[in-house]
Amino acid sequence: MTAPQSTRSLSIVVPAYNEEKNLPEFFRRVVPVLESVTPDFEIIFAIDPCSDGTEEMLRKQAELSPRVKVIKFSRRFGQAMAILAGCQYARGDAVIVMDADLQDPPELIPEMWAEFQAGFDVVMLQRRERHGETWVRRLLAGAGYAVINWIAEVEIPRNVGEFRLMSRRVVCELNRLKECHGFLRGLIAFIGFKQKIITFDRPARHAGTTNYSAFIPNIRNGLHGLVCFSGSLLKLSTTLGICCAFGAFLLAFAYAVIQILQRPFPLGNPTIVILCLFMGGIQLICLGIIGEYISRIYEEVRERPKFIVDYALGLQEHPKL
Repeated sequence: MTAPQSTRSLSIVVPAYNEEKNLPEFFRRVVPVLESVTPDFEIIFAIDPCSDGTEEMLRKQAELSPRVKVIKFSRRFGQAMAILAGCQYARGDAVIVMDADLQDPPELIPEMWAEFQAGFDVVMLQRRERHGETWVRRLLAGAGYAVINWIAEVEIPRNVGEFRLMSRRVVCELNRLKECHGFLRGLIAFIGFKQKIITFDRPARHAGTTNYSAFIPNIRNGLHGLVCFSGSLLKLSTTLGICCAFGAFLLAFAYAVIQILQRPFPLGNPTIVILCLFMGGIQLICLGIIGEYISRIYEEVRERPKFIVDYALGLQEHPKL
């Protein structure tokens, strides 16, 4: 689908870390697509310090084209902060977030742009297929979305990653939010406005191995969705406590009846050990849930900056953070 050229401006935000092998193909495919939808566009790369030639390659591209901008962090802050930094620097009427590994096909940009022109504030890309990913990862992703949507206060569409278009007013509202966790999917769902979903088959990476999708960071990201957008886990702790107390009451009542009837008393070390382990496990689970909420509170009250910029090429004005 080809959208007619528009005078409205477009910013592309690309979080990147060690993407040297993907950048030539990225530029080869994305620039013609952007030129076909609007003459006024910019590509903002937000990068952590890289161990390959990514930084040098992007600096050269920024020297060759004023449309290429680079934000480099003082240390590794991760994908979420890279996206938020790019959104704070972006000046387009619309902002598209996409990866440099070409798993987010640039050829879908005209369709996203057409939906934006039609009045949608958020255009999300939903994956029908996830090529290049193991069945374990797909299973965990599906289970994670199911749990989050079961307890979250806002609906987060399934199989929707960070690849999306946002209008200027959505980006402004996103920049106003103070949460430091950077769970973009939840933040955009919280902001609302008119949203559209486009389905696509996500291809495998063009080259190299993924840098931002390690197992532990994904678990942490899932916890952000569970903890930062719902208080249901705290209510679950209360429910578990009530259930355990009620179970203990029933057990005590059963033992009292057995004593009154002078029946053999089925009590021994195995029973005591099982009950102690069960209650200990419940208490540790509840303490862990409370700890997750407290850790988020601790992160928020420190009010540390979400990221620290080493330099910004092609971006004259530093945003108000």
